[in-house]
Amino acid sequence: QVQLLESGGGLVQPGGSLRLSCAASGSIFNIAIMGWYRQAPGKQRDLVAYITTSGSANFADSVKGRFTVSRDNAKNTVYLQMNSLKPEDTAVYYCHAYYADRGINYDYWGQGTQVTVSS
Repeated sequence: QVQLLESGGGLVQPGGSLRLSCAASGSIFNIAIMGWYRQAPGKQRDLVAYITTSGSANFADSVKGRFTVSRDNAKNTVYLQMNSLKPEDTAVYYCHAYYADRGINYDYWGQGTQVTVSS
C-alpha cells in the first residue's frame, strides 16, 4: 500500500503562483511514476503532469510553459510548481502514484487539494 499526502493548495489571484507537494509513504520502493491530476466541478479528472523516477516529465498542453513538476526521490515527494495561474486552473488537484508488479497495475491517489484562482 502507498499513502499520498498533499499540501499547498489555496486561493491565489490570476497570474500568481502556488506550489503543491505530495509525500508518499508505505510501499514506495516500487513507485515508477508520480504525478498530478485535476478535476474541476462537473468535469472529468484530467492529467496535469507526471514524472518518472529517472526525471522524465510530461505535461498537459494547457499547462506547458507555466507548470513544472519535480521529484525528490530521497524524500519520496513530488512537487508541482504552478506559475501564471489562470481562473481555468481552478480545480481539486490530486496526487497520483503508479507502479506495475508482476503484470498487475497499481494506482494510488491522494485526498485532493483545492486550488482556486480568482480575483
